[in-house]
Amino acid sequence: MRIMGLDVGSKTVGVAISDEMGWTAQGIETIRINEDKNNFGFERIGQIIKDFKVEKIVVGYPKNMNNTIGPRGEASESYAEKLKELFSLPVQLWDERLTTMAAERVLLEADISRKKRKKVIDKMAAAMILQGYLDSQQ
Repeated sequence: MRIMGLDVGSKTVGVAISDEMGWTAQGIETIRINEDKNNFGFERIGQIIKDFKVEKIVVGYPKNMNNTIGPRGEASESYAEKLKELFSLPVQLWDERLTTMAAERVLLEADISRKKRKKVIDKMAAAMILQGYLDSQQ
């Protein structure tokens, strides 16, 4: 069963997909979105779901460090609800605290330039979110 992981931001959505066994996550792309123009990338997500035969979606849930839900967490909740509505798949919110910072740290340690980091950070964060979820299911 393939699972999709999403790191939903205000300008981009990082996308990761699991292998068929549900053991490993691989970042596959970053979708540009525009909240002001109601473009949330759902068309592209639908195509990826079809291409990879995705059966479940895990959406990063950015909680505050004190476990409260802020504006970005509320946006992720809304995004997850819209995914359920559009694709009729199970959608799981997954605590993503510090994943983007961890992804940034890995890329810095690998000495990746700022320009290249900007291109891969979201899909790498999506892969870390999905991998955390997959590891919890073992």
